[in-house]
Amino acid sequence: MTWTPPPDTAALIFDCDGTLADTMPVHFRAWQKVLADVGIPFGEVRFYQLGGVPTEKIVRIISDETGVPLTEEQVQHLTHGKEAEFVRMLDHVTPIAPVKAIAERHRGKLPMAVASGGYREVILKTVRFVGMEGWFDATVTAEDTTRHKPEPDVFLEAARRLNVDASRCVVFEDTDIGLEAARRAGAVGVDVRAWIPPRAGER
Repeated sequence: MTWTPPPDTAALIFDCDGTLADTMPVHFRAWQKVLADVGIPFGEVRFYQLGGVPTEKIVRIISDETGVPLTEEQVQHLTHGKEAEFVRMLDHVTPIAPVKAIAERHRGKLPMAVASGGYREVILKTVRFVGMEGWFDATVTAEDTTRHKPEPDVFLEAARRLNVDASRCVVFEDTDIGLEAARRAGAVGVDVRAWIPPRAGER
């Protein structure tokens, strides 16, 4: 598979989970494990619909949706527990080959960033694990903006750190809300789901 950037492209911005790395099935398993303790159901289709939303926000959303109340202490416990569980299963993660190939082909030729709704420590570990450490000029994560996808802030901040206009960036994403965030940022969005097998709710 060969992908060529539009002629006026100034930078490439990559989501991490489900885009650079095939993490989503592992994230789902981590969610199932930690939510079993509090009796909150979280179906696979809904999980993929919330792809790109920070973990703490997902905990609050599904608590509201299922009517299972959580204390603030429980919210924080589930947030940290889910991330720790994912890291424990990191050896099950693989790169998404077509996207990695694009990043490898353009590293050193165009400025590149990772822009994710995940947490910095976990994103850096994931990028390192799939063999892309040091490839990117900037990494923007959930801690870096107050608003998250589908708001454009993560991509606008990535463009700012790359010192380019967001309208000249190409954003690689695997979720509807991520692509909406790219659109709101004025960037060109590329849906990588065309290059990978269908997931829950997409079949």
